[in-house]
Amino acid sequence: MSDSLHIVCPYCDAVNRVPSGKLAEQPVCGKCRQRLFTAHPVELNSGNFQQHIARSDIPVLMDFWAPWCGPCRMMAPAFVQAAAQLEPGMRLAKLNTEEAQELAARFNIRSIPTLALFKGGHEVARQAGAMDAAGIVRWAQMHR
Repeated sequence: MSDSLHIVCPYCDAVNRVPSGKLAEQPVCGKCRQRLFTAHPVELNSGNFQQHIARSDIPVLMDFWAPWCGPCRMMAPAFVQAAAQLEPGMRLAKLNTEEAQELAARFNIRSIPTLALFKGGHEVARQAGAMDAAGIVRWAQMHR
């Protein structure tokens, strides 16, 4: 691993180089000056999904969900809690499959919620079904 990591800004989608030793020191985006880590999942869409998945040097844990899905809504607070525990070593993000149907089809999402872990732009692990925060953290760390 190099001395610096590429981190995509959750606000403006700019790619930032951050020294790996400085990740826990609340780094800010060089473009928009917002914090790069917020302890909350980033809401992605068709326009910024690829940027976050392919350009980030830290793993990205994606929650594929839909607003009409009861288990998705039940898991949402647990996903926020997991973000607070897993950042800055991992980015947590959400993708509304109703608004980004082409991405849901591309990744063959058949049930929701589905968690998928991406590293270097590639999916490395997947888990369907709702989990509590401890389960999300455990699963993510196991596949990191």
